[in-house]
Amino acid sequence: MQDNFLAYAEDALDYGVMGVLILMSIVTLWLFIERMMFYNGIRLNDYKNRDHLEIDLTNNISVISAIGSNAPYVGLLGTVLGIMITFYTMGDAGAVDAKKIMIGLALALKATAMGLIVAMPAIVAYTMVLRKVEKILAAYDILNEDKDS
Repeated sequence: MQDNFLAYAEDALDYGVMGVLILMSIVTLWLFIERMMFYNGIRLNDYKNRDHLEIDLTNNISVISAIGSNAPYVGLLGTVLGIMITFYTMGDAGAVDAKKIMIGLALALKATAMGLIVAMPAIVAYTMVLRKVEKILAAYDILNEDKDS
């Protein structure tokens, strides 16, 4: 029964945490591509109010930021769970086998690495999107200054 539980816990760690991180990565990529396509097709003359433009420009970019800031924590959760499983397995066996400990810890740390791999591109994507928003808003301001003159 305990062996089944440990096998289930290890599978849940691999597929659960890694699955969430992969999903976060896919969502980040999808939102980044969607925002860039939107920005490339935007027509500033369609907007009478700067606030409406800003609302449209910043739609969904907070999700990219949230993924970038929370992915390391999801990875850390996976690492903590993996270490707990490793220590539980060691305690249950009643013997300390350095090889099993190192393998267990290495597998646990892959969750942290994956969390960082997801977070870094998400933060870069968020920064790029935010800069694009600033440039479009500046272009809108310049366009409206020229109309007023």
